[in-house]
Amino acid sequence: MQKVYAASYQPVLLCCVLQRRRLLRELGDQKIPFLGPSDRGFQQLWDSSYSGLVLRRSCSLPAELHGRVQAAFLTLRRKGCLLRDLVRVRDRDVFTAVSRALLGEPGHTYRYLDTRLFAIPWHSEDTEVKGQNCCDPDLRAACKALWELNTFFCSDVSQLKEGDRLTQCAKGEAEPKQGEEGDTESKHSEDSKNSEGGDSGSRQSEEGDTESKHSEEWDIESKHSEEGCSGSKQEGEWETGSKHSSEEGESSQVKPSVTVGSEHSEGKFPGWAPKTSGTATEPVGLGTQEKPVTQLKHSLSDYHIENKAEQASGQGCSQPSPPQVCTGPVKFNVTLLNYMNPATISQLKEEPYFGMGKMAVGWHHDENLITHSPVAVYSYSCHDDKGESSEGGSGEKACWRIGLKVAWDIHTPGLMLPLESGDCYYMRDDLNSTHQHCVLAGDTARFSSTHRVAECSSGTLTYIQSQCQKALSNLHTDPETGSHSLLALLPTTLQHCEQIHNEVEFEWLRQYWFQGQRYARFCSWWTRPMEQLEKDWRLMETMTMLFLARVEEEGQAGEGRREMAETLLSALTDRHQQRQTWRDRCHSSLAQTLPPEEAPVDRPFWGVDDPSMPLPFDLADIINRVESLLWRM
Repeated sequence: MQKVYAASYQPVLLCCVLQRRRLLRELGDQKIPFLGPSDRGFQQLWDSSYSGLVLRRSCSLPAELHGRVQAAFLTLRRKGCLLRDLVRVRDRDVFTAVSRALLGEPGHTYRYLDTRLFAIPWHSEDTEVKGQNCCDPDLRAACKALWELNTFFCSDVSQLKEGDRLTQCAKGEAEPKQGEEGDTESKHSEDSKNSEGGDSGSRQSEEGDTESKHSEEWDIESKHSEEGCSGSKQEGEWETGSKHSSEEGESSQVKPSVTVGSEHSEGKFPGWAPKTSGTATEPVGLGTQEKPVTQLKHSLSDYHIENKAEQASGQGCSQPSPPQVCTGPVKFNVTLLNYMNPATISQLKEEPYFGMGKMAVGWHHDENLITHSPVAVYSYSCHDDKGESSEGGSGEKACWRIGLKVAWDIHTPGLMLPLESGDCYYMRDDLNSTHQHCVLAGDTARFSSTHRVAECSSGTLTYIQSQCQKALSNLHTDPETGSHSLLALLPTTLQHCEQIHNEVEFEWLRQYWFQGQRYARFCSWWTRPMEQLEKDWRLMETMTMLFLARVEEEGQAGEGRREMAETLLSALTDRHQQRQTWRDRCHSSLAQTLPPEEAPVDRPFWGVDDPSMPLPFDLADIINRVESLLWRM
């Protein structure tokens, strides 16, 4: 499956890169319009084209919950649980700009950009978690606080109805007054337009990315899951649009019925006026002398192939399974925590299409989710790691923002929403699949907790343990001598066993150890399960040795032996190539910059003369033997 994917996906990827280059070259310095809260037509645009977005202002959450969640962020940060991931993007390793940790249901994982994160279990009162003493009391309390937030989100999202518009602020809470649309911009809107930011940061590597602002790597490299900005409407309300836009899926080109100024009648934008750099205050200024949007429509239509490429990537599942669709009450099973301090990042890229400013995370769809499941995000901004609030202070700070756009559509303006510390937002229905979002950096440090319904059909400890049982059920161990033998020799059975063998090694063991000692260092929950998986994997090495012996045994039936040899050759070739890739990643220049406790561990690895291993680590000689055997058949 993996080799088929690589062969089919790479040409699609190349086509996407070329198309993006062409479009950005045609755009030049022009920008697609976007609207903020103080712009005329903002609410109508939200209702018509972004109705799956719901906002909950910080004042509508219980103060006690805020206190526990924000203290939990700081605890996790202080204990070193939030770390930058060394992810795989277009066959090269890069560091994420944000630091991360995964919390969730015991034994759950979350996979993005060829990286599997292993969840620290949240220690809930009503969930039996094996190994309650896997972490210290402070960390356990922090995990429980985020479980409480998760419980709140599950209940809250499930209660929402189409068209809900509920004011949730407590009585006596000062409410900003909403002026007429088109008035002088609010503080949030001013901040956002002074630094409205761009697409990229998720892949900001320490190799010193020096890509130009029109790099072809935006979008396709930034589809990993780091959300965490919510905006706040001036009225401080829950917001859900009453009308859905006419999206037809990710590749639709939407023409919303939104009016943005008199020159934008019927929701069509005849052209863009170039935005000036610096403190531009007019995000949607258009000029008839500029290039019409319709001239670029056909250029963008070819972009739709990229969405197909994203769907074909199969990230998150080592073996494809039918897509699940979210039904019934919402149950978020993991949360991805994110932390970023823009002051520590040497360079953030500019958002290329709208001119929104500097980006912490580029345009992306969240990966590895149950279809049409919601995403809930809590955002906390602070001046420093000690938790000082970002609100108030001696000087004004540019706030964090979220940007949204309809995927691959240049007719619908983008939407930009500013954040206040403690704000939350939900992406509901098909918003994540039909739209893309980005995170625009503010001036302060920021934490976020992004709750999702991860697609875990092949991403839980229970799943991979059951796979091991299936494979090992074909291995017989003599109770007296301890010798091993294979029970069934059907090519299909042997193929399935070898697939599980590769899955355990590359989707679990090497993924776990590539992230160094990060898990065992502050939480030991995964230690024993991974030790058991490695024991099972060693038995599968023995099974491969027995498989090889039968293939090389003379006197086997010709056709059956050839089919067995081909099956074995395919599995060994894949295993050999992946081992070399993981070795290269573990010893890359980027990996060497990490401290010892975070540095990738090349495990499992063994020397040539290791008597405990039935087969060598380097499979080149064995592959040559099997190939020679096939030539002689």
